[in-house]
Amino acid sequence: MALTASIFKAEIDISDLRRHYYQSHKLTLARHPSETDERMMLRLLAFAMFADEGLSFTRGLSNDDEPDLWQHGLNGDIELWLELGQPSDKRLRRARSLSRRIVVFSYGGRSSQQWWQEKSSELSRDPRLSVVDIDPTASQALAAMAQRGMRLQFTLEDSSIWVSSPDANIEITPTVWCGDITPPPR
Repeated sequence: MALTASIFKAEIDISDLRRHYYQSHKLTLARHPSETDERMMLRLLAFAMFADEGLSFTRGLSNDDEPDLWQHGLNGDIELWLELGQPSDKRLRRARSLSRRIVVFSYGGRSSQQWWQEKSSELSRDPRLSVVDIDPTASQALAAMAQRGMRLQFTLEDSSIWVSSPDANIEITPTVWCGDITPPPR
């Protein structure tokens, strides 16, 4: 019997002081059977960092042709392609051919550092591409907040992100390896 996705509901309040974005979102996340809580929560973090009415989750791990999140423009073009992990050259070529802007959220500690060392000279040349690394301690603390029904507050200011739940508060400071991860002002 095939395993099915686990459904998580998240109510998130976003206070993005960088671009004056203050909104609440009710989201449904489908966690693929092979996806960890850490990866799912990083998708939620990526949503909070780039929140917009046009930003949406995709089929993710169950579809090789789509990123983890994307944002379409009014004409249907892909404005933003958000990818998690250490994407292959093939995935990055696809992203470059279809999207105006690509952001990679790398995580995993040593494996992400090795990936970056191998790819940095090539990836740093593309002005449309940004790569950000999330420290394993921060991503694991975020994973510990995962629940089937979540209520979270994301506060983004300068280079820090504070994530609060009724039971915990954490600060995440992403490391930008290349590009700019600040969304355009609203």
